[in-house]
Amino acid sequence: MAGEDEKNLVEILEENHPIDITKYTNYVHSPQCGAIATFFGNTRDTFDGKTVIELRYEAYVPMAIRCLKSICSSARSLWNLNAIAVAHRLGSVPVGETSVFVAISSVHRVDALDACKFVIDELKASVPIWKKEVYSNGEVWKENMEFLERRPEIGKIRSCCKPKVKVEVEGDEAVKTGCCGPKVKVEDDNGNA
Repeated sequence: MAGEDEKNLVEILEENHPIDITKYTNYVHSPQCGAIATFFGNTRDTFDGKTVIELRYEAYVPMAIRCLKSICSSARSLWNLNAIAVAHRLGSVPVGETSVFVAISSVHRVDALDACKFVIDELKASVPIWKKEVYSNGEVWKENMEFLERRPEIGKIRSCCKPKVKVEVEGDEAVKTGCCGPKVKVEDDNGNA
């Protein structure tokens, strides 16, 4: 397959720049490849019974790009791949829009499929990109389960914290469960915290 550096496309897109799926799919397309595996990460409209308005992403971009390139190198060391394209948006990503996209081509489907899963799992576990879910009644920074599973020492340092903080609205009162209250902002219908 072609040289590693010339066949990786890694981009962190600034706010208000949607992911051009065709651009990344065309990048990995090759007549020598029989497979292109893709992953679309889209904003869904509900989470744990709450109405999701949008997701907001922030990143330490130079480090995120270095991490993504390293993940691409690792994938190439494990599978026979032709091309890899990874794009992640920053800023607001409304419901129905794509926030992360991975496309990988290879001669055979098994390599592309396995590598695609590996890349998105590694991205969620180790790349410095942070996600805030904005609900109709509040917002919360989300910790990826992949990150927490790989770093059990975090749980030991702050053992009272749970990976998910539940926000429940009972009548007119917002109840925060878990000890990570400062990470959760809950507003009632009148905009009061």
